[in-house]
Amino acid sequence: MSIALCALASLVAVLAVGSAWGPASPSVGDVLKPLRTGGYVIVFRHGATFSDQAGTDPLHLDNVVNQRQLNDKGRADAKAVGDAFRGARVPIGKSYSSRFQRAVETARLIGGKERQAKLDVFEGGLAVTPDENNRATQALRALVAPAPDPGTNTLIVTHKPNILDAFGKDWFEVFKPEGKGFALVARIQIGQWTTAAR
Repeated sequence: MSIALCALASLVAVLAVGSAWGPASPSVGDVLKPLRTGGYVIVFRHGATFSDQAGTDPLHLDNVVNQRQLNDKGRADAKAVGDAFRGARVPIGKSYSSRFQRAVETARLIGGKERQAKLDVFEGGLAVTPDENNRATQALRALVAPAPDPGTNTLIVTHKPNILDAFGKDWFEVFKPEGKGFALVARIQIGQWTTAAR
């Protein structure tokens, strides 16, 4: 079985079922069909980083050398997801990330293209005020709401505090924009992609 089909089979196995696929467990075909035709927003946390490395200059995002970087596992995981999407012909249109290099690199490995930096897609947490965290949470939720360009899916790569505050789980998530909002369609643990790629 190809990496893409293994990854999608894993996705099916751990879906938190949402409105787009109904209450029954979907088949791989049920997952492939809507993702292939586009119309979804896919939100990821950046890949794994070096646990003994800290960002020492977080206010100067162009100072990449002093940021926490992806480790080999983080790069391999992001590449596996990107390979699975390409193998399954899942089209990625717009691609957004924070300006931190670990998110930039993850977005590039998954989406296969340069991403657009979004100031509202950022790490947050204890480094900013509660008011700024709340504002960024609402901004991320607003970024998920617009429908992607026709025939594509939108990719957003952000950070754990941003995802937790906006959606309550630090997982790979698929949303379907609906009107001025969105519906959660699927939620999968990040590590499932690596397992599926093996």
